[in-house]
Amino acid sequence: MASQRLNLRLAVCLLNISEARKKDIVQSVAKAALSDKQAFALITGQKKMQTTVLNIFSDYDYNRSVLTLAGSVETLGNSILSACVEAFNLIDMKAHIGIHPCLGAVDLVPIYPLSESVSLEECGRVARDIAEKLIVDVPDCSLFYFGYADQPLKRTLVQRRKELNWFNRSSLKVKERMPDVGAAISPRCGLTGIGASPYVMNCNVTIDTQDLNVGQQIASAIRGANVGGLKGIQAMAFPHEGTVEIACNVESFKDEPLPPLAEEREKYISYRIQGEEYPYFSPSSIEKQIKGLAKNLGVATVGTALVGFTPEHCKSLAEQALREGTGEFWKKCKVITM
Repeated sequence: MASQRLNLRLAVCLLNISEARKKDIVQSVAKAALSDKQAFALITGQKKMQTTVLNIFSDYDYNRSVLTLAGSVETLGNSILSACVEAFNLIDMKAHIGIHPCLGAVDLVPIYPLSESVSLEECGRVARDIAEKLIVDVPDCSLFYFGYADQPLKRTLVQRRKELNWFNRSSLKVKERMPDVGAAISPRCGLTGIGASPYVMNCNVTIDTQDLNVGQQIASAIRGANVGGLKGIQAMAFPHEGTVEIACNVESFKDEPLPPLAEEREKYISYRIQGEEYPYFSPSSIEKQIKGLAKNLGVATVGTALVGFTPEHCKSLAEQALREGTGEFWKKCKVITM
């Protein structure tokens, strides 16, 4: 495998920034991730990439972009740091308009293991190291920890968002709300979440209606926290380009075994972290569930897109990009639709 030949232990960051309408800014952030000298290493006498930007997913209505940064866990933090500094320099939350909830110019910095040998604890340490360096490089930024960066509690991103009232932008004006690290929340930088967890996919399914109530019913029905929902799924409905989009965060559910029957197991995908399986509902099974719920409500689905990749596909593409020495891999990578 490429990661073995290059002796790289791979991790990935799905960097969420609050900008999608100014393409030059988004690309500047992506290129900043490749500007750090530690994005390269001398291997067998040759200069080799250690970081690649696999994908950029930008949504105009959301005014949000997700950049997939992958590379060696030992040096990926430096690339993430460079990208975050660039984003903070270029994005002003005071001027941000978009329908997707967000609190920070750099909104989320989640770090996930890709190689089986990379631990969640190691990714958590990378996240904390980035946070400590960020508050030096960007004195006005403020961050909260989640997952394996949130020691010793390891509160999930869902828990932290609820605690911080993440879905209410006006919460930024509450002066007594203090971050885990950094300055009091500034209107320009906002509040950034940084942490580590098992890989989280983002799967968006579009339904052919402008009735947001229909979308909200479907989102509620598949939400893992609700009776009858899909375990590991968080879902919201948004108006989107004249339709409604069901946006799903897809988390693993390690503590629950997969069904024994092969036809049932086909609903899931999984990847391994240090010998343990982490199963997820597959994008196709999520789409099928939403399609059935939508049909019952008299509407059709008109498309499904992954914001990034499944964990195994992400690992495979990272290996390919680093083998080829392609840092700007996003230029040849298309959004995955189903």
